[in-house]
Amino acid sequence: MKQEFTITVYTENQIGLLNRIAIIFSRRKINIDSMNTSPSEIENIHRFTILIDETEEVVRKVCRQIEKQVEVLKVYFNTNDEVVWQEMALYKVSTDEVAEKVKVERLLRECGARVVAIRKDFTVFETTGHREETDRLIKVLEPFGLIEFVRSARIAIIKESHGFHEKLKEFEQKEPGEEVIENEFLNQQQEVFSM
Repeated sequence: MKQEFTITVYTENQIGLLNRIAIIFSRRKINIDSMNTSPSEIENIHRFTILIDETEEVVRKVCRQIEKQVEVLKVYFNTNDEVVWQEMALYKVSTDEVAEKVKVERLLRECGARVVAIRKDFTVFETTGHREETDRLIKVLEPFGLIEFVRSARIAIIKESHGFHEKLKEFEQKEPGEEVIENEFLNQQQEVFSM
């Protein structure tokens, strides 16, 4: 059965990786509902947060495919119950409409919105929440002349995670990096190659 899954990908920050990850989804004809990239809690490690609606079996296969990319350190997938998530939305409406209709202000308060810009011709409101919450404000503002709307990609934190930096420590303990070994013949090039 299909359901929403949040895929979290920890990567090195490399040019072209986003394209290669997107190709993995397009080859399997999987629509990405949203994708966010950002720095993570670890310096030089980036985090992709990808939202898809798919079966768990398909999500497992996609995650294994993503992990095969050289720059990818680890991939997790979670259901909505296993993550804390939010989206942000911006709404642009006519300032005249907002000023004339006092009930708009009350409705915005009820929806948890706040004003982020007021200009002569337009006002911009912002709200964060789940998709249903940001969609509700669209319906509230439409009768008052909603000029423009945009919603961000999902950002999410895995509830049961102790942070990726702890996972990195575990990896290092299991597979420590190789020690640098000097070549004993490095300083004897003349003698070695003259034979």
